[in-house]
Amino acid sequence: MSRFPRLQEYKALFYRILLAYVFYFVARLLFYWYNSGLIPVDGPWEFLTLYYHGLAFDTTAILYVNALFIVFSILPFTTNTRPQYQKFLFYLYFITNGIAYATNFIDFIYYRFNFGRSTVAITDSVAHESNKALLFWNFLTGYWHVFLLFFVMFGLWIYLYKKVRVKPDRILFYGRYFIASVMAFLIIATLTIGGIRGDFQKSTRPINLIDASRYVRVASQADIVMNTPFAIIRTMFSNSFQKVSLVSKADIDSLVMPVKAYHNNPPSKPNVVIFILESNAREYYGCLNKNANIPNYRGYTPFVDSLAQHSLIFTNAYSNGHKSIHAVSSILAGIPSFKDAFTSSPYPKQPTESLVSTLESEGYSTSFFHGAPNGSMGFLGYSNILGTDQYFGKTEYNNDADFDGVWGIWDEPFFQFFDRELNKQKQPFLATLFSVSSHEPYKVPAKYEGKFPKGDVNIHQCIGYTDYALKRFFAKAKSQPWFNNTIFILVGDHGNTVFYDEYKKEFNRNAVAMMIYRPDGKYAGVNDDFAQQIDLYPTVLDMIGYQKPFRSWGRSLISDTKVPPFVIKYSANLYQMMCGNYICTFDGKKAVGFYAKEDKGMEHNLISKRNVEMNLLELRCKAFLQDYMERVIDKRLSGSTMR
Repeated sequence: MSRFPRLQEYKALFYRILLAYVFYFVARLLFYWYNSGLIPVDGPWEFLTLYYHGLAFDTTAILYVNALFIVFSILPFTTNTRPQYQKFLFYLYFITNGIAYATNFIDFIYYRFNFGRSTVAITDSVAHESNKALLFWNFLTGYWHVFLLFFVMFGLWIYLYKKVRVKPDRILFYGRYFIASVMAFLIIATLTIGGIRGDFQKSTRPINLIDASRYVRVASQADIVMNTPFAIIRTMFSNSFQKVSLVSKADIDSLVMPVKAYHNNPPSKPNVVIFILESNAREYYGCLNKNANIPNYRGYTPFVDSLAQHSLIFTNAYSNGHKSIHAVSSILAGIPSFKDAFTSSPYPKQPTESLVSTLESEGYSTSFFHGAPNGSMGFLGYSNILGTDQYFGKTEYNNDADFDGVWGIWDEPFFQFFDRELNKQKQPFLATLFSVSSHEPYKVPAKYEGKFPKGDVNIHQCIGYTDYALKRFFAKAKSQPWFNNTIFILVGDHGNTVFYDEYKKEFNRNAVAMMIYRPDGKYAGVNDDFAQQIDLYPTVLDMIGYQKPFRSWGRSLISDTKVPPFVIKYSANLYQMMCGNYICTFDGKKAVGFYAKEDKGMEHNLISKRNVEMNLLELRCKAFLQDYMERVIDKRLSGSTMR
């Protein structure tokens, strides 16, 4: 018995997990070798750089696949070193790893058809095939070399596994044995959980598919960073994307009009600057609540309220999701998120027509700014997927003296950095900034303590601080040569802490700030119609006179008369659509509730009093959901696949 109980077992466990890393590296090499014509890599150094970033994704997959094996290897049993127990561990290890490892080999070939790592969606495709045996046989005979490679690699893996054996050992001191075993169990379990999440630091979420795009020069390199077991695991429990067949194509074309074209304005090329404002709910803006009839109401945005007098403001605007990344896909690509985020689904890494791609086709330069550490919230990955030219984060800001200690660079200095960088942009440009400071722990820089009203809830002073940062930005920007030829959009990403009862109501939880400002005064006034984040994409294209057809589930907020104002979102485990005089709740197949549009608390279900307008609203829900699912799943989000 060793002075250190179970040391040989822990060494063997480390060796066996290390073997998985080695063979995942080999699989990555083979994956690239088979698909090098589809994924540009500038030499061995760039490949190794991609591999380095891929280690986090390998760690998640390996530890997830081997979770049971690790647990059974470190349980404080007294029989662990016996041959029968070690044989059990051997079979557990290779059954789980064999299945996972094989999926990498499938993508050696399947990638050239799918142009992405396989996800759980692959099972949906196979499930609808009636000739599965024939398909497998054709794959086996057509790509025999892939099967040969797999069995060679797996045979070598087994051989190397057996090179390190755990020998039977006697327990001399049971107390020391159990104490050491329990301590080791807790340490290894903690490290395993951290590895499965993808990091050991404070993180808002585990890494997912979109994070692989943080580290790439071109979008396809994300498939080298990733591995197939990771892609399948991360989408296994988060895929609510399922096709439905509820209406005819004619219903979709007439009620949703997913392909639009506007001819209301002559072609022009103004710059477009979008401020996506963290947690900026509609509740905080005085200019958006003048007619809300809220007793003793107070707002916290004096600058934006003054700017609103010269802007087009939307007093009935909503987000199409509940998280920050939901807002980015909704605003820039017109793609809402429902039960699961589109960006965390199996489908975001596909050619996507968006505000970015459309404006780039018109000669615009594009950029995305976010003061947090690069890659935070998945923004860097998704902006790369959309094809954004430049990304500016905490790294590019390069001055940690302005770091808030939690999320990123304080809004005021980062907005000034934004102004300086815009001066360097080639015009016309599309520039998007996602703010940081209006977030928990709800602090402002020390030098501004007491400057902004504390208000009634913790976020109010932060809203005031971001408003001040906007004031300073506009004060500086208005002297720049590009300013007068620019469309400015201010929009909240989602709601946050609320104070007034009006905004505690179910439907108003998604109420956000939204306004458009043009220095030339072309658009100004108050729009009380329903508006939503996915409307901003078509609205911008309408404003600049873009006259080609484009995919959009939203509508132009300045001229569209063919699609009535509406809002769609997912909340309380139901789809919710507000249009006309009613709110419809929809379970994915049928309406389960109707509420008067004034009943934002959704307290009085009128489904027993159905009328013609309610029936039409239900049909709109069905048409929207059916087209959304079909286009996302069938990868028809790009301009070349609109129909």
